[in-house]
Parts: sequence; structure tokens; C-alpha cells
Amino acid sequence: MENENAVKRNQARLAIMELANMISVPMSLNAIVRLNVADAIWQGGSNSPLSASQILTRVANHGDPENLQRILRMLTTYGVFAEHRSGSERKYSLTEIGKTLVTDGEGLSYAPYVLQHHQDELMRAWPLVHEAVVDPESEPFVKANGEAAYAYYGKKPEMNGLMQKAMSGVSVPVIKALLDGYDGFDGVERLVDVGGSAGDCLRMILQKHPNVKEGINFDLPEVVAKAPNIPGVTHIGGDMFKSIPTADAIFMKWILTTWTDDECKLIMENCNKALPVGGKLIACEPVLPEESDDSHRTRALLEGDIFVMTIYRAKGKHRTEKEFRQLGHSAGFTHFQAFYIDYFYTILEFRK
Repeated sequence: MENENAVKRNQARLAIMELANMISVPMSLNAIVRLNVADAIWQGGSNSPLSASQILTRVANHGDPENLQRILRMLTTYGVFAEHRSGSERKYSLTEIGKTLVTDGEGLSYAPYVLQHHQDELMRAWPLVHEAVVDPESEPFVKANGEAAYAYYGKKPEMNGLMQKAMSGVSVPVIKALLDGYDGFDGVERLVDVGGSAGDCLRMILQKHPNVKEGINFDLPEVVAKAPNIPGVTHIGGDMFKSIPTADAIFMKWILTTWTDDECKLIMENCNKALPVGGKLIACEPVLPEESDDSHRTRALLEGDIFVMTIYRAKGKHRTEKEFRQLGHSAGFTHFQAFYIDYFYTILEFRK
């Protein structure tokens, strides 16, 4: 029994050491993206195993291959790379996780999402996470940078551009899954995308559903001012807390997550006012499971919840299906249904 307890104590010490050093994982991932390692290995689909020295010749004129190999080895233990050994030489190829960082034919990947999460302004907020507990009236990002994240982005074109590119890289695969697994856009003729940014989601929805005759990309005026021309789409600037353009259906993705319950209720009430009887709000949001476990999905959702609390809104949050149902009812929607079409995002259909 004593030996068994000693083993458990040693395992616990090992686990807490790993957690204490966990910052090395995202920061190493950030380094790999900055060095463009994924594209260097991928090389148009070859994905041939390369040594750290070989990778460096493709991404930089100089550098330390030993330090790069240290980063590659560590990320291999998290499934980003596969390691191939021949004697003392180590070579690396991309796993399925690593391939998400490869730039596709449309110039998209998850790489900008990684970069966006690790900008200096965001990193300054993380040592202040405890402040979200002590003083939830103001999120750590505000305490670190002096104003709310969205307002800050609006004054920093490079940050706003990176966020839009990051959201496009994440949105495209999610919307593809949505269009393959959800038929709720059938019969819709006028569709509003609230917080539609550059209009990527609307463009894909209209291509799949020609029944949608008119798409309205609704976002802040400074956002839609930079949106590209898209056939069938009108860009309208405004404030979702004041009013939303009328439509048969309203779509939004990762909007409700970043606001408090009261703010979500106001947004949803404005959606309800903009819809006819029988119209619907289609929200694509992370949905927390009721039970806590150590699955990748649950961890990703709970980690995303802490990101929201730290960066966007101390009382903004990822919610459970039950909490979304209650929000919809409080905003005047009479019917609710959830569609689990993606590992991270869930389609929430609120019908008037």
C-alpha cells in the first residue's frame, strides 16, 4: 500500500510539473508557425520527413538546428509532428494535426489562429486571469491594455487583419461541415449573417443554397467597409445591440459566446424582432458538455471558455445546451433544437 501511494505521489508530482511548464507548448507552436515549418515540410503534398537542418534551409538563411529540433521533439509528443529516426538522426513529417497549419489553395490555414492568440497584447492579459475572479466587472485584457479587445482591434489594423484571417481559416472547414450536415437554410430567401466579417460564410452558404436570393453581411461599419464584393451579398454596417436587418433567417457564428447573458438576451431579442413568425435564428457556437472529462473535445471547449473570460468578456462564456435553450426562451423564441455537426461548434436553431 505504501509503495502504491508513493507511485501515486510521484505521478502527481510529474503531472504538476507538466502543467507548470505547459506554456512551452503553445509558445513552441507559435514559433513553428512564425518559422513557417508546416509549409516547408508539406511542399505541395510531399510531406517527406526532414531533419531540423533541412527544414532550416527552407525557412531561413541561418539558424540553430539543435534548438529547432528541441521544439519539434516536444511538439511530436503532442501529435503535431511524426518523428522518424535513423541512427542518431531525427526527421519530422506532419501529422493530421500538423497539416492544419499548412496554407491551402485559398491561402487559409489554422496558422493565423495560432498567431492571433499569441500577440503581445493578448499575452499581457494572461498573468491577470485571477483578476477575473477577484473583479469580474473588467476582463484581464482591459486591465492589461486599457480598453476592451474589440475596440482595441479596431484601432490596430494589423491586429484586426490577423483576426479576420484567423476567423476565415477556422470558419471555412466549420461551414463546410455545416453545409454537409444541416439543411436549415432550405427555403430561406433573405439571410442575414450577424458579425459576418468579410462575408466568407455567406459566400459559401449562397453557393450551396441558390434559394437564398439575398445575403446581408451585417457587422460594424469599420469591418464591412473593408469587405470584398460578393455576388448576391450586401454589406451593411450597424450595431446588433440596437437593431438587426429583417430576414427570413439570421445566422451568426461565435457571437453569443463573447457576451454576458444579459447582452446575449438583447442580441437575441433584436433577432426575434427582425424575424417573421416561423423565422429562425441559426447560431453556430461552442456548446459545453454537462459532464467534465479529459477528452480532447471537452478540454478544447473549456480552454476556449477561459480564453473568452480572459480576453473578451469576464462574464462572456461558453454555455451548455440547457443554458442556450433558456436564453432562447427568455428572448421570445418558442422552439429550440441543437445539431452536433462539428467536433467544436454546434448549430443552435431558435425558431420564432
